[in-house]
Amino acid sequence: MYPELFEIPFIHRSLHSFGVMMVIGFIAGFFLVRWLSRDISPNPQLITNVALYALIPGVAGARIFFVIHHFSHFRGHLASVFAVWQGGLEFYGGVICAIPVIVLYLRHHKLPIRRYLDILAIGLMLGLAFGRMGCFLNGCGFGKPTQLPWAVRFPYGSFAYRSQVYPDYARDRSEPYRKLPDEFFDYHADVTVPGKTLKPYERLSEEQKEMLKANNQLRSLPVHPTQLYSSANAALLCFILCILGRRSQKGSNSGNTKKLFTEPGLAFSLAFILYGIARFFLEMLRDDNPFEVDSLTISQLLSIASIALGAVLIAILHRIKPKPLSC
Repeated sequence: MYPELFEIPFIHRSLHSFGVMMVIGFIAGFFLVRWLSRDISPNPQLITNVALYALIPGVAGARIFFVIHHFSHFRGHLASVFAVWQGGLEFYGGVICAIPVIVLYLRHHKLPIRRYLDILAIGLMLGLAFGRMGCFLNGCGFGKPTQLPWAVRFPYGSFAYRSQVYPDYARDRSEPYRKLPDEFFDYHADVTVPGKTLKPYERLSEEQKEMLKANNQLRSLPVHPTQLYSSANAALLCFILCILGRRSQKGSNSGNTKKLFTEPGLAFSLAFILYGIARFFLEMLRDDNPFEVDSLTISQLLSIASIALGAVLIAILHRIKPKPLSC
């Protein structure tokens, strides 16, 4: 876990790993989209603009969804709502806010919407693969305790550690996984558990730090590296959608869209289904999002909606004939 990569000289500001990986993911996705759209874009600047226009509402929507679902963590620290570089973005929130902007932009410039949505879905998955690596380095989006050989332990004070030493009533857990001695806590009003705050590592005595090293019962429990699962899933979906997108493009160029998986827009539609299925099951391994309805998280509920939306889009694609490209 490396939430801060290094401190920038002179200005004494830390470079956060989550922000760095988010930028790398955007750049990688952007160049992939540029490359895939080289045969259909009349003006390369148009695809550059749509990516930039989608970025702002995408990040804003992802942050708004996270803040809404974890608002208790921001009480008394409202300024941290804007600290997106420290982690805390929800993928579905970004997609919901970015897609309308993309569609309006494509319609305004009379670009082939279905073809571009296919390509943007591919680039989005590549960007997400890097973004989830940032989640791992930052420690957010952590998984449930497990004894699997590839399980990981997060350090004292991390998101996973704090979750394990407090009860989590939002996940129907009234007892903490780990019970620390009282000396590791300050007792006063706290945004998470009233009257009980985990001491920062810097404020621990040398004896307490040695206790953390020597006593395995004070370390965090090993957990699923769900961030890496999510990263691998996004990379796999990027590969699958890229194959489908290229097949669709060849079908459109030849005028034959009757074959399976050759209709423009199909890769975009399948992205909702494939990601929805994967995310639903990945949520079963995560231990951070609160339950909303019948032990389902908001991401699982949105995953169900995503699968249904993808199926509806596929049905619509069969009824609407794509317009021929003018470029």
